[in-house]
Amino acid sequence: MYVACSTDCFAKYPLDQALRIIAELEFGKVEVAIAEDGAHLKPSEVVADVAAAALRIRIGPGLTPAAFDLKLSTDDLEEGCRQFRAVCRLARQSTVPLVTLPASPVGCGLDAEVARLSRFVNVAEVEGIVLAVPTVTGTLTELPDTAVELCQRVPGLSLTLDPSHYIAGPNQGKNFDHVFPFVRHVHLRDTGRGPNQFQVRIGQGEVEYGRIVSQLSRYHYDRLLTVHIRDVPGAPFVMEPEARKLKYLLESLV
Repeated sequence: MYVACSTDCFAKYPLDQALRIIAELEFGKVEVAIAEDGAHLKPSEVVADVAAAALRIRIGPGLTPAAFDLKLSTDDLEEGCRQFRAVCRLARQSTVPLVTLPASPVGCGLDAEVARLSRFVNVAEVEGIVLAVPTVTGTLTELPDTAVELCQRVPGLSLTLDPSHYIAGPNQGKNFDHVFPFVRHVHLRDTGRGPNQFQVRIGQGEVEYGRIVSQLSRYHYDRLLTVHIRDVPGAPFVMEPEARKLKYLLESLV
């Protein structure tokens, strides 16, 4: 397993500055956030010029892009596929093996979501990329059973495990071990169950990092553990020390 850092940890900075901070923290791998309303790379920029986007996400040999965290700027399936195809081409050119893309919101029909995700999986496979949907509250993956069902019904689909949402979301901390066979990427921070405790200082929450690493090892997981502490207004801590602390903790487990 390898420890990486998401550019979302430093979302208040421009992309080049966020990458420099991540490199200074001595991460070797980075997950790049791609969102139209974000401070970093935008889907429209990737569609416009894949080669230029590839140059923007590299700052030197010590830090390499290893995953993309994509949020499409449209609900239109055809336009979404166009954006996703461009990002997958960027991934192939940048030797990035995996793209995370959110599932549809809760309330969408499961059959329709299976059809939608099947389209995206087909696009990803043409470029040799793995597609993973994150386990996020408010989407169809907010409960482990539905997340697993999606993977079973969409051949080639994987999960980006974000255990915080299974602790603080509607799963309410219940067992989610049955998702591990489908996990191909991981987002980590520390989380409690109380109000306003989705992000707490490392060590003050309920995320069992050692158990997560152990369960992943059972299924021969050899991919990224990504520090994904969100850089949001009013965060109760300074981001750099928390990212460094979680980095050292994860490295001690792998």
